[in-house]
Amino acid sequence: MFPWGWGEIQGIANRTDFDLKAHSERSGHSLTYFDQAENRRFTPYVVEPAAGVDRAVMTFLVDAYTEEEAPTASGGTQKRVVLKLHPAIAPVKVSVLPLSRNERLVPLAREVYDTVRRSGAVDGFVQYDDAQSIGRRYRRQDEIGTPLCITVDFDSLDDNAVTIRDRDTMEQARIPIASLEVELGARLQV
Repeated sequence: MFPWGWGEIQGIANRTDFDLKAHSERSGHSLTYFDQAENRRFTPYVVEPAAGVDRAVMTFLVDAYTEEEAPTASGGTQKRVVLKLHPAIAPVKVSVLPLSRNERLVPLAREVYDTVRRSGAVDGFVQYDDAQSIGRRYRRQDEIGTPLCITVDFDSLDDNAVTIRDRDTMEQARIPIASLEVELGARLQV
């Protein structure tokens, strides 16, 4: 249930016969209806449903916004803000994150980014992010609703694999770069 109730998601206004009568008066054209069963003429009422993209988007955002406790590297917890948008409507589908801006990691991270961006598995925006610590980048992606993050680390240089992190569960899985397109397709399947 939404804080304002369901009534604001789609409003329905009974405009009575005001609109059609006003239009008839100004245009000089009759907008009346003749009811043969009752043998009478009348101006119909207008019922105006008000549902638009803005209301739907607001509903999706309110529904997806989540605050939860998440573990920290030091063993404590902190508040994590997550926009749990369904992958079909998440603006950013995947973010590629090199562990650091190390000159050895960046070329492989860029290669993975280009591969993911060109693949048919991701139907949407793919982002490359290398600013700040990896933990802050994960949180930033959580806040904008990115379903999956791909981390390129120093092990990636040796094993040709990356880590995929799921936004909702924070679970991480090691995936060979060669299998990345299939794995992303399966995880982002709508």
